[in-house]
Amino acid sequence: MKQNLKLNLIWLALIALIYAVLQILASSGILNLYYIQILMGIGISILMGLGTNLVLGFSGQLTLGQAGFMAIGAYSSAIITTYYPTYAAFYWSILVGAVIAAVVAIVFGLPTLRLKGDYLAIATLGMAEIIRILIINGGTLTNGAAGLTGILPYTTWQVIFLFVAVITILVLNLLRSSMGRQIITLREDEIAAEAMGVNVTNRKVLIFAIGAVISAIAGSLYVSYIGTIVPKDFQLMKSIDYLIVAVLGGLGSITGTIIAGIVLGILNMFLQNVSELRMIIYSIALILVMIFRPSGLLGTKEFTLSRFFKKNKEGNH
Repeated sequence: MKQNLKLNLIWLALIALIYAVLQILASSGILNLYYIQILMGIGISILMGLGTNLVLGFSGQLTLGQAGFMAIGAYSSAIITTYYPTYAAFYWSILVGAVIAAVVAIVFGLPTLRLKGDYLAIATLGMAEIIRILIINGGTLTNGAAGLTGILPYTTWQVIFLFVAVITILVLNLLRSSMGRQIITLREDEIAAEAMGVNVTNRKVLIFAIGAVISAIAGSLYVSYIGTIVPKDFQLMKSIDYLIVAVLGGLGSITGTIIAGIVLGILNMFLQNVSELRMIIYSIALILVMIFRPSGLLGTKEFTLSRFFKKNKEGNH
């Protein structure tokens, strides 16, 4: 318990240091508006990658529905802040979107998470499409296929940085807990996990709901950062984009997800003028990774501070 507290405090200090460096760079003008927008996009990618990796990398469930949950968060914030244009309403809208996404994930997950592999992927893809079609037919509330514009920019890079830091620490603590270890056993062997007393369905639905909440939060931040929203933004390719982040970094590695989000964000910056080639280049990169690093950049490895504590203890002895 004391070691976990110490690790969390060190992580917080490290995060504060990174924040201070970014703040100095932004204040001095080295990070101009263009680079700040890239930084914000990277933050959104990391959040979506975390939600995807939790479900796929740690519990072994292949889902393609993250874009649907992102849409729930995005439209919740867009609608609420349109009627109540205040910062308080924006943060309430994040909570509302997260709750709706969690409820949808639980209602959908209970009957479908017994499926596996391709069948589960198709089912979750269908769920995302249902959410998108409901939005298109949402009448004046969602403005149909035309979407919503003029959404106020409540999201700043500082807000996104804070959410990424807090959610990452919460996810790491979850995975280190007994519940997190139960979730990881599902990826290794569901039958063995059930034999050891793990409630497989309960844990699957739980991690699916947590992934949905993270995606909804990312959606809320995304819409306030972009300023406009249309249903076609949340088609299959949106889920694939963030699936690439999780796979490239390494399924089962939070550190890998963060690194992949940064790498792909920087790559996007250089591909601005050839955006139509982006998915081709992504595909080539994935093929190369699958050939030379089938488990992703980091596999299931993490950058952990605990190993340094162990070294110090061994050195003292």
